[in-house]
Amino acid sequence: MPALNKINSGIQDLDKVLDYIRLGDNVVWQISRIEEYAFFAEAIVNKAIDEKRNIIYLRFAQHKPLFKKQDKLKIYRLKAESGFESFTIKVHEIINAEGKESFYIFDCISELQTFWTSDLMMGNFFFVTCPYLFEQDTVAYFSLIRGKHSFDTIAKIRETTQVFLNIYSTENEIYIHPLKVWNRYSNIMFLPHKINKEKKDTLITLSSALDLNNFYKLAEKKFFKQDEQNLDSWDRFFLNAKKKSQNNSRIAKKICEKLIGKDERIINLILKHFNIKDLIAIKERMIGSGKIGGKAIGMLLSRKIVENNLRRKFSKLEVHDSFYIGTDVFYTYLVQNDCWKLRINQRNKNNYFSLAKILKQKILSGSFSENIREQFRIILEYYGQNPIIVRSSSLLEDSFGNAFAGKYESVFCVNSGNLEKRLSEFEKAVKKVYASTQNKSALEYRLKHGQDKTDEQMAILIQRVSGVTFSNIYMPCISGVGYSYNSYRWHKNINPAAGMVRLVVGLGTRAVERTENDYPRIVSLDNPNLIPLTDNESRFEHSQHKIDFLDLKEGVFKTSELPEISKILPLWYKNLVFEHDWEMESKYSQMNKNIEVIFATCKGIINNSNFISTIKIIMKTIQKEYNYPIDIEFTCNFNNKLDYTINLLQCRPLQIENRFINIVIPKICSENVLFQTIGNTMGGATAEKIDIVIQIDPLSYYNLPYNKKYIVARKIGLLNKIFEKKDKTILLLTPGRIGTKSPELGVPVMFSEISNIKIICEISFKKAGYMPELSFGSHFFNDFVETGIFYAAILEDNPNTKFNTYFFINEKNIVNKIIKLNKSESELKKIIKVFNFENRNLYLYSDILTSKTICGIF
Repeated sequence: MPALNKINSGIQDLDKVLDYIRLGDNVVWQISRIEEYAFFAEAIVNKAIDEKRNIIYLRFAQHKPLFKKQDKLKIYRLKAESGFESFTIKVHEIINAEGKESFYIFDCISELQTFWTSDLMMGNFFFVTCPYLFEQDTVAYFSLIRGKHSFDTIAKIRETTQVFLNIYSTENEIYIHPLKVWNRYSNIMFLPHKINKEKKDTLITLSSALDLNNFYKLAEKKFFKQDEQNLDSWDRFFLNAKKKSQNNSRIAKKICEKLIGKDERIINLILKHFNIKDLIAIKERMIGSGKIGGKAIGMLLSRKIVENNLRRKFSKLEVHDSFYIGTDVFYTYLVQNDCWKLRINQRNKNNYFSLAKILKQKILSGSFSENIREQFRIILEYYGQNPIIVRSSSLLEDSFGNAFAGKYESVFCVNSGNLEKRLSEFEKAVKKVYASTQNKSALEYRLKHGQDKTDEQMAILIQRVSGVTFSNIYMPCISGVGYSYNSYRWHKNINPAAGMVRLVVGLGTRAVERTENDYPRIVSLDNPNLIPLTDNESRFEHSQHKIDFLDLKEGVFKTSELPEISKILPLWYKNLVFEHDWEMESKYSQMNKNIEVIFATCKGIINNSNFISTIKIIMKTIQKEYNYPIDIEFTCNFNNKLDYTINLLQCRPLQIENRFINIVIPKICSENVLFQTIGNTMGGATAEKIDIVIQIDPLSYYNLPYNKKYIVARKIGLLNKIFEKKDKTILLLTPGRIGTKSPELGVPVMFSEISNIKIICEISFKKAGYMPELSFGSHFFNDFVETGIFYAAILEDNPNTKFNTYFFINEKNIVNKIIKLNKSESELKKIIKVFNFENRNLYLYSDILTSKTICGIF
């Protein structure tokens, strides 16, 4: 077999001692100085060149190069700073390209610690690379600096490699002590040996007491103190950092690079507001090593900005007691659960989506090491039986430019029962968040934003669920999302710079998702009682009718109708958040029925001027520090005296696409107008030439059988994909709510199916019950603004809105030329209509000063 082939190391006596290096061997040299490693690396390179072998040097460290450019030695220069995933994949690509029986010399892998913060990740690199080299029947040299790594890391590397040697040296001699030589043995193999640097081929085995005494004296001198080597380099770094002055900016920046990342804008904000003590406090609440991710950073930074700038308002914030699972734990989980090959293969564009399901399932069925599980137990013991939420905190989330809003999972844990039951629930939640990296919408988003080749480092933010217990129900009094700039100006009296919030009663799931038959309360902070879209007669219809909460008795997340949950709520709380439909209750009373007809509007809270001003000034203060509009997620809890506390859960830069410019709308003949509206739009000022219009016919869609409505969504996705390659500006006209999970309310597309559409208009159609719900505050909203999608709601019976239903009457529907519809799908031709306007002047203009939007042929 090739793996048994004997290889010359370039040092004849060493070959005899080791019974030769074999094809498939990974050889690890534990050294004190890089010159010790260079001695043996040079010997095998020279021998390999003489034997005309394929020899490769992988250069990535900061130490002096082992080799200069020379004939017959290939040198690859790699960037370890690109991150564990990118670096590891690049190495695997080189191994794959160079083929079998190649020889490799790696720079000292101890230096990977400098770029990746911990021994753990260096060990992970070796753990996934070593077996692949073995499979390729290669010979690979690695080196480690003695005393720089934990015993645990060295033990794992020693277990994985085929040959492990300890090297010591004096001025003239090098001592070699083999600790592991796989699959072979001799009676002198594991004794110490020495070699004269001048007489490179002569190896002397140390067997006399005098020689051994000299060797062990040298070894004792070089040996690293055991108490420190029990620690990972990560922990050693933070132990040393604790001893430094709080004003040591160099140390503070190093800590930031380890915990936060390399985004200069975020790093500068952190360094401005956090001292070394603050940063070390973050590390103390971490499981594992690595970075804490974008969501955790945003939460901590926003709270610190409020603390430093608004002392009185900060007293209104709940104390945060969050924990963080570092990004290194995610990568280690993938490595230990045999997911890494799949992860690498997924980088191939042909496998990008096809391997996602397999990888997702493998992640869900994996297991954590006992060491990590013990740290999970400590967290659960800290929280006791308080409900917690396990939230994604990817490095790609909540950054300047990409928010990844709603792409990854957040999982509530009711956290009831004994410790092992709670641990099982918690582990499932963490795995679910990890597996969500393979969600189609997340993969699609990464691909569209050029992030498909970058490291997806998933950290996790663990937060205690802020709330109040009502009998067996646990939930916040209200939850919300807030925006420091309101690009959704639905009334001329609204100042966009004042910001807005979107409020719901109960858990915040309904504040960030588009929910069926439910409407959160949208509040412009400069005019809180203005209600968008609806008049007083339809306030009941367009309000919140269901509440999400945690059922403490059953230990599950639940949703209930308001009247059902209202029975157990105290009067003071109901007065804050509910309103009655007195007219309807009176009618029931006349029928001798005592039925409560309520809807959630948060009216009592909106009328609390102190609360409104607090939220407003918090967002303005954070925006000023970010020097950029922001959005936040928060909860607010009250008591019966109406005192309140706010929990600031999340903060991120608002993705607004620089749409603050003013637009002058040209004159247009009324017969050439497709639609026009004042307000009811989102996206700011814009001027777009439209090439393609996709229209979903409301009545035909309404008449389509329920199960076939999903086919319409998939066909829109197909059109979206086809036009992506053609670089066309597309307008989509769709009935009801786009992206709803209930087909009777609108077309149930995923965002990936409309990601290339530039303008989306939701059209009301009362006959079928289709009513737009402006997306501001939902995760779809974030997708819209990040991708530059302009949004409009076209409402019937609105005096400020006109829609020409006959605009396309003479236009040719070309849907069948673009996508093939089989016989069973022929009815879709009446539902999905595609019109080509490439050679016509169909434009959309929207001006934020007048709130006027017109689309038509100019």
